[in-house]
Amino acid sequence: MLVNELARHAGVEAHVVRFYTQEGLLHPERDPNNSYREYALSDVRRLRFIRRARWLGFTLRDIEAILNDVDNDVSPCGDVRETIKIRASENRQRIEDLKRLQSRMEDAVKAWERMPDRPPDHESLCHLIDAVARDEGSLT
Repeated sequence: MLVNELARHAGVEAHVVRFYTQEGLLHPERDPNNSYREYALSDVRRLRFIRRARWLGFTLRDIEAILNDVDNDVSPCGDVRETIKIRASENRQRIEDLKRLQSRMEDAVKAWERMPDRPPDHESLCHLIDAVARDEGSLT
């Protein structure tokens, strides 16, 4: 089947098929008569798997490793379990970092409501940012 047909069967846009092919996650054959990429029915299942793995937060590199195991008849399950634990931990840290950033931003909004606008001078490019950072103490 051609790109558009695979896309239709897998429920994605054709550019998604082309992207995953370019990334090496799909391996179509070339039609010797016209050089069109020809995908197998098994590529529908593979493409759906890629989309599910992306939905769960796996990176393209993760998915490539999983598919390499599958292509070599090796169970990827152990690596999949370990990878998702790592991704969950990384996300937890990102969420905490974002919470701290959000708090700093909200504090800045409150503090800046009381401060007038000023042009840059020889000591400060933007006194609003400098005032908040100075209050933080660790930033100079």
